[in-house]
Amino acid sequence: MKLWMKILIGLGLGAAVGLLVGPDAVYLKPIGQIFISLINMIIVLLILSSMTVGITAIHDPKKLGRVGIKTLILYLTTTAVAIVIGIGFAKIFEPGTSLPLRLPEPIGIIQTPSITEMLYSIVPSNPIQALAEGNVLQIIVFSVFLGLAINFAGERGKPLLKVLDSLAEVMYRLTSIVMEFSPIGVFAIMAWVAGTFGSAVLLPLLKFLALYYFACFVHIVIVFLPMLKWMAKVNPIDFFKGMKEAIIMAFSTCSSSATLPISMKCAEENLGISKNITSFVLPLGSTINMNGAALYQGMAAVFIAQAYGLELNLFALTTLVITAILSSIGAAGIPGSGFIMLSVVFTSVGIPIEGLALLAGIDRVREMISTVLNILGDAVCAMVVAKQEAKRPETIELANA
Repeated sequence: MKLWMKILIGLGLGAAVGLLVGPDAVYLKPIGQIFISLINMIIVLLILSSMTVGITAIHDPKKLGRVGIKTLILYLTTTAVAIVIGIGFAKIFEPGTSLPLRLPEPIGIIQTPSITEMLYSIVPSNPIQALAEGNVLQIIVFSVFLGLAINFAGERGKPLLKVLDSLAEVMYRLTSIVMEFSPIGVFAIMAWVAGTFGSAVLLPLLKFLALYYFACFVHIVIVFLPMLKWMAKVNPIDFFKGMKEAIIMAFSTCSSSATLPISMKCAEENLGISKNITSFVLPLGSTINMNGAALYQGMAAVFIAQAYGLELNLFALTTLVITAILSSIGAAGIPGSGFIMLSVVFTSVGIPIEGLALLAGIDRVREMISTVLNILGDAVCAMVVAKQEAKRPETIELANA
């Protein structure tokens, strides 16, 4: 049985047991807390290793060149817009306010710092201290600079890169091991939540899922369609017809990586994008351009914050956007990334990661549309780049770069 099915069963059994047992389900809470601690155990080293290795992989000026820079700008822009849409939908429709979760003490940022204080807070003066304290945003910033420095160091930086690459692989494996316990952890936390708050916790989850699907549709309409029509100057209907096979594959497998060969085939044969462009832009997009995941991270963070009665001010929302953008780079190829990278975002703005258990049961259904949005975002950006490069007199040979 696949892990997502086990998690779904754990969620259902937990809700049923909680409703039957009532407040006595609190005795299951320590089991869930152990699972949350296991997730916390992974975060710091996983971010440091995977983010640094990810930056070294994509920040090679000889390979990127003009097309690479243009592609990165498009990817980062659409990812940022996706996060803002997710946050906006959660703020407007407030799906988490009807959840009865409450904290014993308020958590989060009460006063909004100035711009100067905001900059100070994200740049680590002591990276070791940032690692020890689990300051997620500072660790991400340090990892970005460390990855750039390794690239600039050339051959002398490769030994350190090999160490971090090995650490990243070990952390991926450790993540897989921890995720094997997720059905038990989700069962325990869901039983405690349902036993404490009753059925009032279930309907808001369905509302959140429906709202997420609608937000993904809106992202397609207000972001992808204008890019296709005005930047690439192609008929959006023809584009979606050409990507039909990839869309079906993404929806059924929930894997951007597994869909990549089909996406490249559709882009080259149906959309007429050159192999030089697809062989560079689409693999890069499957690594760093996660519109669906980014939209979900923004919406889920606000949703769980509302459930706990936390108010995310301007500084927290800014931190949320930055962290979600950067974590989308580190999330590529990580088993259980939905849990792990969302926990990174939660931690960065002071949201209890116990809220992950509420989202676990709907994660597979969420991933279906999320993966579709991910692969469409890659293809749209590839289309824009291809059309703009077609206007240039010289031939772009990225495949051999």
